[in-house]
Amino acid sequence: MKYTQLGRTGLKVSRLVLGTMNFGPQTDEADSHAIMDAALDAGINFFDTANVYGWGENKGRTEEIIGNWFAQGGDRRDKVVLATKVYGNMAADGDSWPNHDKLSALNIRRAVDASLKRLQTDYIDVYQFHHIDRRTPFEEIWQAIDVLVRQGKILYVGSSNFPGYKIAQANEIAARRGGTIGLVSEQCLYNLAERRAEMEVIPAAQEYGLGVIPWSPLHGGLLGGVIKKEAQGGRRASGRAADSLANTGIRAQIQSYEDLLDKHGVEPGEAALAWLLTRPGVTGPIVGPRTPEQLESALRAVELELGEELLAGLDDIFPGPGPSPEAFAW
Repeated sequence: MKYTQLGRTGLKVSRLVLGTMNFGPQTDEADSHAIMDAALDAGINFFDTANVYGWGENKGRTEEIIGNWFAQGGDRRDKVVLATKVYGNMAADGDSWPNHDKLSALNIRRAVDASLKRLQTDYIDVYQFHHIDRRTPFEEIWQAIDVLVRQGKILYVGSSNFPGYKIAQANEIAARRGGTIGLVSEQCLYNLAERRAEMEVIPAAQEYGLGVIPWSPLHGGLLGGVIKKEAQGGRRASGRAADSLANTGIRAQIQSYEDLLDKHGVEPGEAALAWLLTRPGVTGPIVGPRTPEQLESALRAVELELGEELLAGLDDIFPGPGPSPEAFAW
């Protein structure tokens, strides 16, 4: 496994991030533990989760699965850089109550204690804001975070799904207040088929020293060889991938993508991950394996070298927006 610094921090993390969103809803606890053991054995030390994972009436279940894995010992917790998130309402569905979501100081305090209990640990390495809170000022947010850092409950803070201007605003206010280093990472939707983050989010992250952690690196399976799998009678596309393939233009684009990679003898899913690892500012993509075999495929991407001809071909099929602000100003 290869490692890099998380943004401007001294924290070393793996170039692949283990995403755990499937743990519970699609992968049972035993298989989830096996995947985490395999990831750790392969050198992946950066695990990502969120308090709402498990979804619906099972919110928090994913953190519980991870906590039960930590409880098995063997230096599991000490070896993992643990990231979780706060924002979503944790009340039972249909039982919403004021101050049980978003980023008020009250909810941050409540949410971090609940996550620590589920995760069976006394600290979180990277505590991430899952979404912007349009009502809560960053002065209040940073005050709450400063308390948690002093208490030793969290070490670093990251954002997720933030626009570029909010990354700037958050870190400028943190700098004016002093006492906190501000955001150190941004987790955003970014992949070959969805490159809008290159317009503002990634430039802002680089300017302020945030590590970029792309989620959905295969765009919901669209970049994982979905057309070839369908032709071979494999798992059919669903969700975002199925919706995209219903568009004839997108389907032709994905066919060109798969044909290019077939020509170069490269698996589509591995190429999509390897491409992200070549992108400026990217710490590592989040991979969310449902099975050990999917994890093995993701691991191969770390060692995959994409030649200049292949990279140029990918850019031809999935052209990015270009540098900002020229992409939209001229």
